[in-house]
Amino acid sequence: MNPAPMPPLFPVTLVVPEAARLLQNMDASVKPCENFYQYACGGWLERHVIPETSSRHSVFDILRDKLEIVLKGQLACFHSHTVQAATLGEVSAVLTDLLFLPDATEEAWSLEDTLATLTARFHKKALLDMYVWTDDRDSRRHIIYIDQPGLGMPSRDYYFNGGNYKKAYLHFMVAIAKIAREDRNLTQDDDRVWEEMMQLLELETDIANVSTSHNRKWNCVLSSVSIEVHVEEEVVVYSSPYLEKMNDVLSKHSVRTMQNYLTWQLIIDRVNSLSRRFKDARAQYRKALYGTTVEEAWWRDCVRYVQSSMENAVGALYVRETFAGESKRMVSNLISKIQEAYVETLEELSWMDAPSKEKAREKAMAIKEHIGYPDHILEENNQKLDQEYAHLNFSEENYFENILENLKAEAHKSLKKLREPVDPDLWIIGAAVVNAFYSPNRNQIVFPAGILQPPFFSKHQLQALNFGGIGMVIGHEITHGFDDNGRNFDKDGNMLNWWSNYSAEHFKDQSQCMVQQYGNFNWKLAGGQNVSGISTLGENIADNGGVRQAYKAYLKWVEREGEEPRLPGLDMDHKQLFFLNFAQVWCGAYRPEYASQSIKTDSHSPLEYRVLGSLQNFEAFSEAFQCKKGSPMNPELKCRVW
Repeated sequence: MNPAPMPPLFPVTLVVPEAARLLQNMDASVKPCENFYQYACGGWLERHVIPETSSRHSVFDILRDKLEIVLKGQLACFHSHTVQAATLGEVSAVLTDLLFLPDATEEAWSLEDTLATLTARFHKKALLDMYVWTDDRDSRRHIIYIDQPGLGMPSRDYYFNGGNYKKAYLHFMVAIAKIAREDRNLTQDDDRVWEEMMQLLELETDIANVSTSHNRKWNCVLSSVSIEVHVEEEVVVYSSPYLEKMNDVLSKHSVRTMQNYLTWQLIIDRVNSLSRRFKDARAQYRKALYGTTVEEAWWRDCVRYVQSSMENAVGALYVRETFAGESKRMVSNLISKIQEAYVETLEELSWMDAPSKEKAREKAMAIKEHIGYPDHILEENNQKLDQEYAHLNFSEENYFENILENLKAEAHKSLKKLREPVDPDLWIIGAAVVNAFYSPNRNQIVFPAGILQPPFFSKHQLQALNFGGIGMVIGHEITHGFDDNGRNFDKDGNMLNWWSNYSAEHFKDQSQCMVQQYGNFNWKLAGGQNVSGISTLGENIADNGGVRQAYKAYLKWVEREGEEPRLPGLDMDHKQLFFLNFAQVWCGAYRPEYASQSIKTDSHSPLEYRVLGSLQNFEAFSEAFQCKKGSPMNPELKCRVW
């Protein structure tokens, strides 16, 4: 590699932190044109050991850990002994009151009423997932959606693959059932417990089998939170075959099995909020699924729950503690530049006709942005924030009761949106989150304060690193508006076909290339399974488009502002630094058990293949590192959608 002559290096005494970070993460013994991920991340992988509590360890996870430590100091998540002493009695009371009715009969017990109670009191979706969200056809209003819910295990495959998962899952069920009986002062009957849990697992397996009925009174679920639903109410039904088969599934199983199933569904969601006994009961299952039996510190579970349940309040605490105000303006400028780059790349596409390109341009320029945090959360004497949580009555001593209080409030808040207009300015996620988002219903991109941190972004690091980091993420989220799902929505967030037949057919052809490319990645860590090119298509399209747009925007920035100085100790030009930081924000390692799970359930490709797949398709990368045609990083066949 012989990079072009560059401006002189800084004096060695001015070694900057990002130079040290980039160098430490690299493995210079690997040739960049052979495996750029190993070249960029080999040092990181060598230095970082997966924590014993974690199934994956990555740059994202490290940033989340740091964020949680900041929040730990702000939230009352310390006194685990008080929590554990309280929860045992409370969960027993809840279960007795709701579901554990040994003498229940078909006449005395109503499935619909119990599901309504689960929804209204515990915000729990079991057997079906009924929720209120923006109408895909009219983004100004809300509508009811009905879908199949999640299963106890990560996906339906786990019920039929014959591995250790199902056995470990059954042991988890039995252990929890024994604890529940003990806490209710019932005599232990091991044979009965095993028989009932096996029946429960059989029911759940039947449900998984039809996952892919209309005559039940699902409207009582909404009525349970005082939302009046009329017979003629419009409802969007996903997974109709699942609902059509549900009556047959339920008719095979007893009321007792149904009660046990719903009880189990409630408990499995709350294990992290319960005592150590409940967590210890899942050790074998946790090992099978994640590769670790060591539980997280209790305060982390607490922080994560409060963080997800009170996003604006927690966001205000986090932003005041860590977020620099000028970052909003800088990121907004980056977004504008990358939007422009996306529009310019449209002219390079021969597969898309002019009318469709114009619609794509209109949609791209209409994208709304949310950066950092909602302004109102930092206002003094914040009535809006106070009002958001005024209905909650929390106690410092009763953690589990606080959770129940919050679940009930969340259920009501979620379902009562049915009669409310859509708030176009509402943030879809909180500020204290290390991630970024695109909403097709709102045509909105969101970059919370949590991700606007190094190595993704810093006002102190080179623009090559900012464009390669958060710039690529910005391009990724913009491209989600035009992936295999987002492309079905117009600039106003309405599901509308704005494509010509010619462009739509060619989009499918271009996408199929990526389906095959990523489907050929064989992940040894996951037992030699191949990545699913179909289920990861949307994210792969976004990754490929994101890095292209960010790179194009960075080159335009260099044209206007001039080349940046080289970093000391790195014999790399600004183009190469862009690609290096792009790769390094995806450095990470998995446990084999979690790799086997995530390849089945994650809509993203594994971290390594997110980098390799995107760069193999990008001619500019091969030019920057002078990769010969036909080398691993510069294959003859390249895929491109955007």
